[in-house]
Amino acid sequence: MTSLKTALYDRHVALGARMVDFAGYQMPLNYGKGQLQEHHLVRSGAGLFDVSHMGQVRFQGPDAVAVVNRLITNDLQALPDGKALYTACCRDDGGILDDLICYRRSVTDVLIVVNASNVAKIVAWFESRATGESRPVDVSDQYALLALQGPKAAEILSAAHPAAMTMRPFQLSSFEDPRFGAVLVASTGYTGESGFELFVAPERAVTLSDHLLERGAEPIGLGARDTLRLEMKYALYGNDIDETTNPLEAGLGWVTKLDKPEGFIGQDALRAIAAAGVTRKLVGIELEGRGIARHGYGVHVPGGESVGVVTSGTIGPTVGKAIAMAYVATAQSAMGTRLEVDIRGKRSEAVVCKTPFLTRPRL
Repeated sequence: MTSLKTALYDRHVALGARMVDFAGYQMPLNYGKGQLQEHHLVRSGAGLFDVSHMGQVRFQGPDAVAVVNRLITNDLQALPDGKALYTACCRDDGGILDDLICYRRSVTDVLIVVNASNVAKIVAWFESRATGESRPVDVSDQYALLALQGPKAAEILSAAHPAAMTMRPFQLSSFEDPRFGAVLVASTGYTGESGFELFVAPERAVTLSDHLLERGAEPIGLGARDTLRLEMKYALYGNDIDETTNPLEAGLGWVTKLDKPEGFIGQDALRAIAAAGVTRKLVGIELEGRGIARHGYGVHVPGGESVGVVTSGTIGPTVGKAIAMAYVATAQSAMGTRLEVDIRGKRSEAVVCKTPFLTRPRL
């Protein structure tokens, strides 16, 4: 099967990127400077990611917000226009179909960003379960999506969009420029740093990317994106959350409004789970022994039985420790609990720790 290419593919190759298949797209894993340096560049300066593989679904019409609100766990009705929120979309049994960001452009216009591997599934789900006049439209081909992340991101973007300097997290704005056309700006991201996600027409993506790189941003690949998000304990769909997990055990209770009056798909099941108590929890662990905990590695009580499984793991470049996320039995989920991770047949000592692993200044 041939991988798809984003509008920036040729630019990635020209910049020396190592390209890999990801969610059906040819995407940059890292550039010549390497993954570790790219990670630190985002934490200290500004990195530019191509995330055009992500999907976008739009609802328009007088009941757009109301229709979307019944499809997600968070409360879009309580959000003012011009803001975004993070949420989950669940099955009737509470299993997570996807985690999403919803952008409330107005009461009649909602844009939703969907994980690349889930676009077809989510569009079909929305179409089958949406109740109201507003219908989902897959507008993924209308946008290239760039993520400009890091403490210098606002300064870099401000040359084209001065309002970037005063935007608060999860806020929306837009601007038009003869070079880039219309650009939707969202102060959202997946790194724990301040920054923006920029929606631009695909034919203008290279011009906008070049402008941001000329202003001082550095191109960053998927490798650093993974270590950046893991230091913040941000879930990755397919690794840390999927249809077999629910928001309450995944630590996403804060985006799951069980008392939302309008209701949402999966609300009854999640209320029952909350009443009974979850049997496992997604926790952060630090390894004190040797090795790196990888996806699928078993988690055990010291010298004893299995109590869970690792979902993501790495050496955190900023924290300087081997860190991981793992589902463990609720009885072993308290901070400070001693555990062992089975790394290719050898047990490595670990401890449940506070998350996020990296504490960032409040944005």
